[in-house]
Amino acid sequence: MTFDFPTEIIEEGGVRFLAPRLGAFKRATWEYAPSKAPVFYNPVMESNRDLTVLAVQAYQKTIKREIVVCEPLTGCGVRGIRFAKEVEGVQRVILNDIHPIAANMARHNVELNQLSDRVLVFNEDANLLLNRYAAPRKRFDFVDIDPFGTPVVYMDSALRALRDGGLIALTATDMAPLCGVYPKVSLRKYGGRSLRTEYCHELAVRLLAGCLASTAARYEIGVRLLFSHSTDHYIRVYAMTGYGARKANETMGNMGYIVHCFHCFHRETCKEPLLSVPGTCRECGSQLKAAGPLWLGKIFDSKFSSSMKEEVADKPLGNDRKVLHLLSNIEEECDGPPTYYVISRICDKFNLRVPPLRDILAEIKGAGFKASLTHFNNLGLRTDAPASLMTEVVKGSSK
Repeated sequence: MTFDFPTEIIEEGGVRFLAPRLGAFKRATWEYAPSKAPVFYNPVMESNRDLTVLAVQAYQKTIKREIVVCEPLTGCGVRGIRFAKEVEGVQRVILNDIHPIAANMARHNVELNQLSDRVLVFNEDANLLLNRYAAPRKRFDFVDIDPFGTPVVYMDSALRALRDGGLIALTATDMAPLCGVYPKVSLRKYGGRSLRTEYCHELAVRLLAGCLASTAARYEIGVRLLFSHSTDHYIRVYAMTGYGARKANETMGNMGYIVHCFHCFHRETCKEPLLSVPGTCRECGSQLKAAGPLWLGKIFDSKFSSSMKEEVADKPLGNDRKVLHLLSNIEEECDGPPTYYVISRICDKFNLRVPPLRDILAEIKGAGFKASLTHFNNLGLRTDAPASLMTEVVKGSSK
């Protein structure tokens, strides 16, 4: 099959595939080449695809049976083809793209990797495809929603196309609304108000997870977050579903608000209705700002994260060091409390030099509090210590 635009053969993981030669579509240094090409392919997201391969394998080994996978926004097909090629126990993969050229390229890549017997490619609207698989005994074990922008418009269909105990993965790249630049847009799209704090990327994950939980609960489906991460320009969450009103109610019990003081860095969680959220800071008396409603439960599962890490050695990953580093950081912060402090923010406020993070970590632990580094920020510290102690420790370490 030939295409009337520049293409090239690329190797990633255990597959070879045809993709647009992105350099041919970039006329200025600031242009985002993947969005200019006739078929979407983003080489920067290779680590994202690596992590998804690990997550799907960890999930398959958890449920101990063959699985059926769907990627309704496939582009050139590389992600879905990697599932079929690299993940043990994948019975069938359904790929789809609404653009005919993308669907044709995906079919070409399926044939190139000799997977036509296990991988089907459709050319339909993503929601239409997912709705066709929403009936019992037709549903998928895993649905991967990785759009350019928000995944919210596919959330309903994806959840209804998942079987009981299925796995859903969601990517969001619209970070400005989620990180507090456009809080009204976040409220409109995700059902929760964002806040521009130093831990805004974690708030983004919790807003996305909260939107997923609320959407699932409408169908009497509960969700349990297994893994999440914030990398570069996007966030990503993985959640396992469970059917039943009781599970949906338990899930909604993880919803609430995070209130933040921009004067003294104090923050706290609140599961009560918004009118019950405290209005003034208990440490300095300043006015508090609230983010939410959002997910207050765990955003990582330590056992699942460890299972993903164990799979690294057995998979042909392009950058296993980067993936291992991320998984190791997440493994360390799995059981920590919500939110984290960014040491440089505290130093900026008081005009201090930034002290070694490990020194502060040791001192906070020595004071009897939980503390760990976080993958969300290289200078971030996840701890249940109060803001007043954090400020005191940072000031003492900066002398």
